[in-house]
Amino acid sequence: MLPQFIRRHLPHHAQSRYLALLLASWWLVFTLTRGALLLKSGSTAGITPLLALEVFATGLLYDLAFLVYAAVVLGCLLLIVPWRWRERRWHGVGRQVVLVGSLFAMLFVAVAEWLFWDEFGVRFNFIAVDYLIYSKEVIDNILQSYPVFSILGVIAVLALAAGALAAPALEAVQRAPLASRKRSAGLLVSLLLVAVVVMLLLGQDGPGRNSGNAWQRELAGNGPYQFFAAFRNNEIAYGQFYAELPAEEVGRLVRAELAEPNARFIGRQAQDIRRVIDNPGAPRRLNVVLVTIESLSAKYLGSFGDTRGLTPNLDRLRSESLFFSNFYATGTRTDRGLEAITLSIPPTPGRSIVKRIGRESGYASLGYQFRRQGYDTVFVYGGRGYFDNMNAFFSGNGYRIVDQARVPKSEMAFENAWGMADEDLYRQALKLADADHATGQPFFLQLMTTSNHRPYTYPDGRIDIPSGSGREGAVKYTDYAIGKFLAEARQKPWFAQTVFVFVADHNAGSAGQQDLPTENYRIPLFIHSPGNVPAREVATLASQIDLAPTLLGLLNIDYTSSFFGRNLLLDPARPGRALIGNYQHLGLFDGEQLGILSPRRVLRLAGGDGEQPAAGDEPLIRRAVAYYQAASHLFGEHLLGPPAWEISR
Repeated sequence: MLPQFIRRHLPHHAQSRYLALLLASWWLVFTLTRGALLLKSGSTAGITPLLALEVFATGLLYDLAFLVYAAVVLGCLLLIVPWRWRERRWHGVGRQVVLVGSLFAMLFVAVAEWLFWDEFGVRFNFIAVDYLIYSKEVIDNILQSYPVFSILGVIAVLALAAGALAAPALEAVQRAPLASRKRSAGLLVSLLLVAVVVMLLLGQDGPGRNSGNAWQRELAGNGPYQFFAAFRNNEIAYGQFYAELPAEEVGRLVRAELAEPNARFIGRQAQDIRRVIDNPGAPRRLNVVLVTIESLSAKYLGSFGDTRGLTPNLDRLRSESLFFSNFYATGTRTDRGLEAITLSIPPTPGRSIVKRIGRESGYASLGYQFRRQGYDTVFVYGGRGYFDNMNAFFSGNGYRIVDQARVPKSEMAFENAWGMADEDLYRQALKLADADHATGQPFFLQLMTTSNHRPYTYPDGRIDIPSGSGREGAVKYTDYAIGKFLAEARQKPWFAQTVFVFVADHNAGSAGQQDLPTENYRIPLFIHSPGNVPAREVATLASQIDLAPTLLGLLNIDYTSSFFGRNLLLDPARPGRALIGNYQHLGLFDGEQLGILSPRRVLRLAGGDGEQPAAGDEPLIRRAVAYYQAASHLFGEHLLGPPAWEISR
């Protein structure tokens, strides 16, 4: 029997009682999930008891918002169900099955949120949406990383136990009188009106996006709510949500940022940054192998202070290369790194250009520039190139593709959910380089590795850490494979005429109390070519958008540029800057302060004194607006491709 208080306050009719039971059980799961995440990260997030109350109060609003939307859908279904059948035994069983099934689904979501939080430090966002699209890689990765069937078994037991505890409530549903169709329709209309009010009053981008710290906002979130919000907000119009400046002022500011003694602007529009770059000296037709390494944060390198001895080859390579010690990733995912390295563009809000299907092609990319110089330009990926739309992006921007699908099984000694082992990828690069050298054609090979990624598996017997044991082993194997690759390349006749570039695609984790925790974005950049590029260190503050113009400058290549990056070797005394962001927050870092642009035209400055609101006339903010407004404008106006006179040649 139900307690007297609950019986007294139950909805009167069977349909509304059943709806209330479903929604209440879901809300309980949401609350427990928030509590579990709070216990997991509360100390890191700086959550005090008072802030915990605020987190739960804010979270309640978003829980209720999702439940209102869900109630509309469920209400429609309850109108369809012929409740006059409720006296039949199977109908009662069906109600219990729906309850237990929905609890299983919500518990599954809770566990998925826990794992997602463990990986990314946030609630569901646009990454989770993408994971539905690229289901094969994601499912394989999950199966190889977690005891999935054991977890599903535990969830099933919990859902069945909760269903048993809910038996008295189901009996109350059975005893309640049926509502007429007119009354049920009235309830549904009321729910629709409430849903409209909620939609108008409550932001669709998650809780309190511009108050508190990032941890607190994520803890207050509701996973399903944020998932659907992310689905809705995958692409964000800059002008609609972010601070703007007059076009003439943006043009003046961004041209001042990109002005160089060897650059001549040719764009006619105010914000058009296209310019002719005249690098002095005869072009150096050196081969280039650019290796983009999965998730290699600077913090893992011994030369950056790590004491675990994970990167002996890279630590040695630092002293043998042109090494950039103050270098930053522009984003937190592979597609953002590839976008910045290949197109030299800041991370515009929403999806990266790599994944904007229908708009991913036709840019004056790094590969395009090398192809114009007569290079064989190849994108070599250890996984399947349809993932993240990589094949369409690279093939539409001057590259031919060699991915896992194009490599014979006999040439891959090891595979996991994400693709072939790094050793196999490098073996393909050596094969391509040998073929081009035999014909006398210079080559530009842009590689993307996969081994330093969950499930962190790799061939046995390579290093002293067992495969699949965690990130440490994956980092050490990544380093081992690079050392082996360079050792084999040194035996090749083309080695002395080749520049090797090693850079991370992004960092291994960006979660923190700030939306853009700057130090987490630091990554290494090596340019290695004994006899061609003197070994030294460059401490200029920079980010991935600066790699392309620096590399082309090293080779004395003249070109027409639509790049937002600078040649870091042209004026060493010039103060640097780094552009970093995620899919909503956009930042410009000057080495001391970080200017942040957020949706709803919110402006902030982050530095040693924490994070503070900023005025629109703050110089760092104005510079940040210039970069991101210009990038979004030029993307929208199709002004990031080669000029027409160059295409017609």
